[in-house]
This record gives sequence, structure tokens and C-alpha cells, in this order.
Amino acid sequence: MADKRDYYEVLGIQKGASESEIKQAFRKLSRQYHPDFNPGDKEAEEKFKEVNEAYEVLSDPDKKSRYDQFGHAGVDPSYGAGAGGYGGFTGGFGDMGDIGDIFSSFFGGGFGGSSRSNPNAPRRGQDIQTNINISFMEACQGKKVDINVNRMEKCSDCNGTGAAAGSSPETCPECHGTGQVKVAQRTPFGMISSQKACTRCGGKGSIINNPCSKCRGGGRVSVSKTISVDIPAGIDDGQTIRLSGQGHGGLNGGPSGDLHVTVSVRPDAIFERDGYDVHTEQPITFVQAALGAEVTVPTIDGPVSYTIPEGTQPGTVFRFKGKGIKKLNRSERGNQFVHVTIEVPSGLTKKQKDLLREFDESLDDGKNYKKRNSFFDKIKQAFEK
Repeated sequence: MADKRDYYEVLGIQKGASESEIKQAFRKLSRQYHPDFNPGDKEAEEKFKEVNEAYEVLSDPDKKSRYDQFGHAGVDPSYGAGAGGYGGFTGGFGDMGDIGDIFSSFFGGGFGGSSRSNPNAPRRGQDIQTNINISFMEACQGKKVDINVNRMEKCSDCNGTGAAAGSSPETCPECHGTGQVKVAQRTPFGMISSQKACTRCGGKGSIINNPCSKCRGGGRVSVSKTISVDIPAGIDDGQTIRLSGQGHGGLNGGPSGDLHVTVSVRPDAIFERDGYDVHTEQPITFVQAALGAEVTVPTIDGPVSYTIPEGTQPGTVFRFKGKGIKKLNRSERGNQFVHVTIEVPSGLTKKQKDLLREFDESLDDGKNYKKRNSFFDKIKQAFEK
């Protein structure tokens, strides 16, 4: 595992990137390498897993802090020399040399008392982050989708012990099951006693002399699972659904982590979302605007008939109450706003132009063009002043 890439390098961002920059980079790369868009491409599949792993750490403030300070050893207990104490550290401040030993002596060995924790205590599995893409209408109406995830589960051959059938892990004779050993070091302050992760058992407190062939002593194996996800009606782009207990399996009998499914909603050619409201554009002809007309308006529930009133002006907005998007976990819905645009005819014949001129001459500015008449009155008053 020493060849693991830096998580910031995986997402293509600089260390110190903001939460929004991390999320934006993840969404871009997860779409690029998603198996649905790269069927049969093993390289894309591996990159997708790598991107998800990087985001899982960098999107969690606690994990990100440990990663920034200790690298992969701070978040992956199986990385390097193994997990001693907290989150894969090798014994509190043990990696910091003499300075770490001095602090260990003052704080009882291991920052935050981690040296006193049981290395074989149940540990919760890590969460899994994944991404799915759905259409605008699927987001409005809700949908059940099946997704494939690779997660770590308890090995069925050894029941999670890591030891082959007929055997069991043995207590480490060096640390007597504590996962840590006391060492004495000479410092500028004299001889100071401290605690470090036991090198014989890697801080685990136990030794597996006959490891399970299936999990190679890890107690867990990678399994591909198909999980059904209920997408609720009204979900918005970028929102995340949490599936409790569907993440990586725990260690030493600990509970499983959670699965976080981030939803990406593809833009629609007709509808535009604003919160729970929906906006659409309705083009009509000059004649329909002047005389009024019955038109067909698209809604997320299907087309409906609507009567455009006589004399409708460009930019007029009609509201369809309750025709918007359903609010999450509620029965209420937003509204739909229909923005009217009037299309001016083009490519007219000579006869059509003559008819329009005749029609225009028959109009009375004061009666038929009140807005235009008012506008020129204002200009006239302005120049007279």
C-alpha cells in the first residue's frame, strides 16, 4: 500500500482547498470515471474507486485533519506499519521522534489517552461515498435505482478473526495484548519513559500465526454489492442520501459504516428549477398575444391547456399554483411560473407586409399603444424642460 497516491493529487486540487473546491473536484471526476459512463473500462473503474476514497477522507473535517498531519497512516489502519492507537497512528506522537516521547510522558502516553484504548475493541467501519446521475423528471417524481458498490465485509471463512479455521489469534507476548510497549529514551531532560506501538504485532495486541487464506489475516474481504436506493421526489442536485449500515463492515465485531449517495441531476431542456418552483418559457405569436388564445403549457405532471388573455404583453409571467416540485418529506409543492415570449414573424411576403402596414395605420396610439404613447410623452416633457 506504499504506492498510494496523495489524495489531493487524486482530486487534482491543492492542499488547503476549500470544502466547495473539494466537492466540485469530486463531482467532476466521479462523473468522468463513473462505471455507467465507462462500461467495461477497468482503468476508469479503479480511478472511480480512488476518487471516492480520496473524497471520503477530504470531505470529513476530522479525517482530513488527520490526513493533513499524518498522511495515509492517519486514516488507514492497514497502511504502513499498521494501526497503533488512534486512527492508524503508530502510538500517539510516536512518529515524531524524541519530541513525541516527551509529550507522551506528560500526557500518559499517546495523545488524548489513545494508548489506553483496547486495540482489539470493536471499531466502526468507514463510510462509503458514491455518486449517481438522474434526469430532471426523475428528481421531480422520485425513483428507485440499484447501485453497485465495493465494500469490505466480515470474512465468512474466519468469521472476521483473520485466523484460519481451527486456529485463533494469539495474545502478543511482547505487549501482552495492549498493542503498546514502554520504552526509555535519553533526552535533554534526562531519561524519559514513554509508550509506542508494539512493533511485533503492529499495535494490534494480537498475532495471527496461521492467517486465513481468504482474507489474508485482515478479517474482512472486498465484496461487490447491489444496493437499492429510493430517490425521494423533490431531491435537488448535489443533495446526499445516507443509507445507514451500508458502508464498510466494522472490525472486531464493530458496526458497519454508512453509504452516502450524492445525487447529480441533469439539466432539462424545458424546465428550470429554483428551489421548489419551476420556470418555463412559453412562446406565442403576435396574433395570439393580441387576440388571446388557448395554448398548451408543459408542466412536470404533463401538458395542460391555458387561455392566454387578450392583449398579453411580452415578459408577462403566469403562475400555476401547486404545479411545482414536491417538497422533501412533505405534501406541499412549489409553483410553476410561465414566462411569455412573443415571436415577431419573419420572412413576410409583400402582401403580408402591405396588410400589416394597413393594419398599423388603422391603430390609434392613444388607445391601442398606451405604453408606447406614455413613453413618448415622457420624452417630450424631458426635452421641453
